Amino acid sequence: MTDATKPPLDGFTIYDPDDPFEMHSGPFFWRRTVEGGHHFALKAEARHCNRQGILHGGLMMTMIDLALAATAKEVLEDRYVTISLNSEFVSAGNLGEIIEAKGELVRRTRSLAFVRGQVTSGDNVLLNTSGVFKKLLKK
Repeated sequence: MTDATKPPLDGFTIYDPDDPFEMHSGPFFWRRTVEGGHHFALKAEARHCNRQGILHGGLMMTMIDLALAATAKEVLEDRYVTISLNSEFVSAGNLGEIIEAKGELVRRTRSLAFVRGQVTSGDNVLLNTSGVFKKLLKK
C-alpha cells in the first residue's frame, strides 16, 4: 500500500477504486457511520492545495459532491446525478490536515434526494452545502 492509498483514519477504505477521476483527485476514503450515514476523509497533500498550502476549493467541492451523492443513495448500487449544489466556503483547510466530509439526507422522493452536508478539518468547518440529486433509472 502506497502513502496515497493508505487511509488517513482507521476503519476507512477507498470509496471507489475504479473511478478514474476520484482516484486522480483524491483518493477519497470512506466508511459508514454508526447511524448508517457516509463519512469521507482525505489527508491534504501538496497536490490538493494551492501554492500557499491552502486546500483548493475545487477539491472540497468534489469531496462534498461525492459525500452528498453517496448519502442520497438508498443502496450503494443506486446511481444519482447532481442537479444542484449550493455551497458556502467558511474557512480554509491546510496542507497536512485530515479533511472530512459528511452528508445528511433531508428528504427523498421517488426520483429526487435533498441532502445537506459539511466539509471539516477537526472542529473547523470549511464548507457548508446543500444539494439536490436525481436518481437515474436502471438500464
